[in-house]
Amino acid sequence: MSDNKQNDQYDNDYRLRHSVAHVMAQAVLDRFPEAKIAIGPPIKDGFYYDFDLGTNEDGSVRTFTPADLTAIEARMRQIIAGRYPFEKRVVSAAEARAEFADQPYKLELIDGLAAGGFDEYGEKIADAAEISFYKHDGFEDLCRGPHVEHTGKIAPDAFKLLHTAAAYWRGDENRETLQRIYGTAWKNKKELKAYLGRLEAARQRDHRKLGKELDLFSTNHEMIGGGLILWHPKGGLIRHLAEEHAKKMHLAGGYDFVYTPHIGRSVLWETSGHLDFYKDAMYAPIKIEGQEYYLKPMNCPFHVHIYKSRVRSYRELPIRLAEWGTVYRFERSGTLHGLTRVRGFTQDDAHLFCAPEQMPAEIDKVLHFSLDLLRDFGFEKFELFLSTRPEKRVGDEALWDAAENALLEALKRSGLSYNINEGDGAFYGPKIDIYVTDALERPWQLSTVQFDFNLPERFDLTFVGADGHQHRPYMIHRALMGSMERFFGLLIEHYGGNFPVWLSPMQVRVIPITDEQIDFAYEIEKELRAAGLRLEVDASDGRMNAKIRNAQMQKIPYMLIIGAREAEAQTVNVRLRNGNRLGTMPVSEFIELARKAIADHSVI
Repeated sequence: MSDNKQNDQYDNDYRLRHSVAHVMAQAVLDRFPEAKIAIGPPIKDGFYYDFDLGTNEDGSVRTFTPADLTAIEARMRQIIAGRYPFEKRVVSAAEARAEFADQPYKLELIDGLAAGGFDEYGEKIADAAEISFYKHDGFEDLCRGPHVEHTGKIAPDAFKLLHTAAAYWRGDENRETLQRIYGTAWKNKKELKAYLGRLEAARQRDHRKLGKELDLFSTNHEMIGGGLILWHPKGGLIRHLAEEHAKKMHLAGGYDFVYTPHIGRSVLWETSGHLDFYKDAMYAPIKIEGQEYYLKPMNCPFHVHIYKSRVRSYRELPIRLAEWGTVYRFERSGTLHGLTRVRGFTQDDAHLFCAPEQMPAEIDKVLHFSLDLLRDFGFEKFELFLSTRPEKRVGDEALWDAAENALLEALKRSGLSYNINEGDGAFYGPKIDIYVTDALERPWQLSTVQFDFNLPERFDLTFVGADGHQHRPYMIHRALMGSMERFFGLLIEHYGGNFPVWLSPMQVRVIPITDEQIDFAYEIEKELRAAGLRLEVDASDGRMNAKIRNAQMQKIPYMLIIGAREAEAQTVNVRLRNGNRLGTMPVSEFIELARKAIADHSVI
C-alpha cells in the first residue's frame, strides 16, 4: 500500500471510529442521564470513551455491567439508523463553559484549550486553541473532529463494544477514577469478524495467560509492587538460555562485559542530565549519610565512567561495553501490563565508543548483529525507522550530518524496508529503531541504535589521537532485545508458548504406559540427560492418554511413549506436542533428531 493510500485509510478509520465514540457517548447519557463525560478518542483498531457514573447507594463506584453494554449497543444502532449529520460549530470559551456547566471534566478541558495549556487529548499546546463542538441528533460534544458525514455512514453490524476498565482522569492516579468503555468499528461486518478473530487469537496467546498456565512468571502487586516481575524456574531457564546465546554472540562480536551498581549519587544523574530531563521517570532519592542516591533508570552514565577511568588511546577504539543491566523506571500503575510495561527490567545494554572515522563500520556491525540475533529467535519480518534531528537538540550540525548519513547508508545497505521519522530523534542524537512482526502480524519495537552527542560532552570524554592531541569519541547506545521482560513477553505470544526446542524449559517427557516400563524409562532418562537433553519421566498414576494430554498442555515438544513392545525392543514411540506421531525408533535415532532440532532452532 502506498503512503498516500495508507494515510487515506488512516483518515477514514479515524473519522469512522471517532464518530462511533460520539454515538456511544450519546447512548451512555441516554441510559445514565446524570453521568459525567470525559474524552473519547479513536485509537488503533478502535476507540474508547471515559465516564463518571457516580456512586451506588452503598457508596461504591458505579460501574458498567454486561447488560449495560448490550443496551448501549442497541441504542447506538437506533441512533445510527437516524442518519443524523455531524455538524461543527466554533464557540468562545464562555459559550463552551455555559454549554458544559454541569460537566466538570469538559470544563477542565475548555480551560486548558483557552489558556494554551493542554488539549482534549492531554497534548501540550503553545497558544489558545480553537474551541469547537460537533453535534448529531441531540448530542453535542467538545471536539475538534473530523467525523463522517452522518451517522448512517456507520455500518450497524460492523462495530462492537468490547470491554470496560477503570481509568484515571488524564492518566493521573491522584485524580478521579473513571469508567472506560473500549470498542471497535470497521467498514463492514466482514472486517469486524476478521478483527474479532485476531483478538481471540491474541487472547489465546496472551503472555499473562500463558505465563500463569505454564508457570513461567508472576507478579504480586500487594506484597512486592506493581511492575516487578518474579521469574519462576521455567521462565528463568528460558531467560538464561536466551541470555547465554546472546552473550556468546557478544563475545564473538568484540564486546567486553561489565557490571555496574543499581544506585548512584545524585551528582552522577545531575551531570548526565537525567535529573533535568528524566526525573519524572525516576524513583525518589534514597538518603544515606547526608547524600542522595537514585535507583538507576539507565546504565549509560556508569559505562561512561568505566571509559573515563583512565586515558584512552585511538589504538584501543572501538571500545564496546555490554551489560545485562537492571534499571528502574516509574510507570503509572494504569499503564502497567504484564511483562511488556514494567517498573524494573533488565536491558541487554551496550555502549560503543569509537573514533569518528570508525563510526560507519560500527553502525553496520550493530545493525547486522541485531538482525542476526533476532533471526536466531525466529523473527524474519523487520521494519526499520530512522529518527532524525529534532528542533531542539545538542551537538554541532556537522555531527548530526555525519551521524544521520551513517545511519541512513547502513539502512540502505541492509536491503530492508525503512522509513524516516523526520524530527523524531532524541535531543542528543539520531537513532534507528527495529520493529519485528510476530506470528499474528503485530509490530513490536525491539532494537535501538542511538547516537549520543550529549554524554561525551557532559562527562568530557576524550581519547588521544595519532596526532597526540585529545579528541572527542562518538558514543552509541544500543539494546538489541530491548528488555528481557518485554522480549520474553513477545516470545511467549509469538510462539503461543510452543517455544523452539532449544528454548523449551522441558524438552522431553518420557511416558511409561504401565509400571512394568518404569525401569526402562529411567534408563532412557540417563541416556538423554547424558546427551544434554532436558527431560522428566512421568511415573505418576493415571491413564496414558491423560499423561499425553498433560504434556501437550505444558507444551513439551517431545513425548516418548514406552509400552511392552518398546521396552522389549529397546525403542521409543515419539509423539509431538501438536499431535503428530513420528513412530517408533531407537533411542540413539531420537537423540540425533532432537539435537538437530535444537541446533536448527526449530519449532515442532
